[in-house]
Amino acid sequence: MSAVDYGCDAVYLGSTMFGMRAGAAKFDPETLRNGVEYAHAKGVKVYLTCNTVPSNDEIELLPEFIKTAYDCGIDAAIVSDIGCIALIKRTVPELEIHVSTQAGVVNYVTANELYKMGAKRVVLAREVDIENIKRIRDNIPEDMDIEVFVHGAMCVSFSGRCLLSAFMTGRNANKGECAQPCRWKYHLVEEKRPGDYYELSEGDGGSYILNAKDMCMIEHLKELKDAGVTSFKIEGRAKSA
Repeated sequence: MSAVDYGCDAVYLGSTMFGMRAGAAKFDPETLRNGVEYAHAKGVKVYLTCNTVPSNDEIELLPEFIKTAYDCGIDAAIVSDIGCIALIKRTVPELEIHVSTQAGVVNYVTANELYKMGAKRVVLAREVDIENIKRIRDNIPEDMDIEVFVHGAMCVSFSGRCLLSAFMTGRNANKGECAQPCRWKYHLVEEKRPGDYYELSEGDGGSYILNAKDMCMIEHLKELKDAGVTSFKIEGRAKSA
């Protein structure tokens, strides 16, 4: 509700399945309907995340899931898997499709193919620079939106396609369960001196060898707009107000 009350024109949220924030608050059908009604009453759209990489068993549950969400009044689904895109378009063809940053779109050829599949908007990979955003804008249909993140975490891997969490903790980042081991504090060990831990000096907070600095693009908003960005996205799920 804070995002709605503080001036955004759309919010994105997750339900009980298919969302990339397994630890965040989830909207069941009743609370989703209530949330959509609250947002719409204030002129704010609601986009539902369906951007995990689903297994065979999981994807079979998608049609019923998306029909229920559509009946609750969502304005778009945020999707990364091309099978999910096709299945959603067959199930509820009227529902707008936004391609998630998890799809890793970095060029206009991919964006155009997704447009042909029915995507209305593409959320570009966080790695795309302003010059290439403009090239994408110049080479895709005018009615296809471009959305970019302007604030939030940066993954040490490529737009969240990381297996480190699954390897170290058994929690799969591609299922929305990332334990963020890249943010942990590490020490250097020399193999002939087991038990001796050497600090990698960097600052008062120690050294975080895998932890990328969080994104903050507030000083570049005009450049992004001039490059053709339609929508600015602020990371908010699993964060405090």
